[in-house]
Amino acid sequence: MLDQEDRPLFTITDLKQYIYCPRVFYYHTCLPDVRPVTYKMEAGIAAHETEPKRAARRSLEVVGAPNGIRHFEVAVLSRALGLTGRIDEVIETATEFIPVDYKLARQAGDHFKIQLAAYAMLLEEQFQIKIKGGLLYLIPLRKSLTIPITPALRQKVEQALEDMRRIAITEWMPAPPANHRQCVDCEFRRFCNDV
Repeated sequence: MLDQEDRPLFTITDLKQYIYCPRVFYYHTCLPDVRPVTYKMEAGIAAHETEPKRAARRSLEVVGAPNGIRHFEVAVLSRALGLTGRIDEVIETATEFIPVDYKLARQAGDHFKIQLAAYAMLLEEQFQIKIKGGLLYLIPLRKSLTIPITPALRQKVEQALEDMRRIAITEWMPAPPANHRQCVDCEFRRFCNDV
């Protein structure tokens, strides 16, 4: 196991990509000068630029925090985990912080839930508080989903980070995802000759 100061520092986006497809993480980490951009990526970037303005107009009543304070683009860092990121929104109440992640998606995949758990873990370390849950805001549906931050999700974050460190250090290429449907719009589709 590497000491904290020797660990590579990954972004939470790297973690999300690794969960969705370990090969995307591998290509991004081991071939850093090659990064094709797809129309889905461009749409996601555009949605993230406009969503905070919309979010500021939404009532916090629906998430049970009518007197909450919204913070946008909250930077977080954990040397212990070797992870850094920027949370789309954090709702601060008198008793808790609630991380909110905007998604240009219609359902909450595991990669999104694990990403949200990682945000919660970084918030906990940075502010010395316990995070019970977070929100995934599905932009196309205009719907917030409450995601409990469970011990199982936390364990998945830690295991994924361990696997990611191994890939980054050894430059070992992982297997493709079992579900090849997710390869259709992948920016690295042409790199994988075995899917």
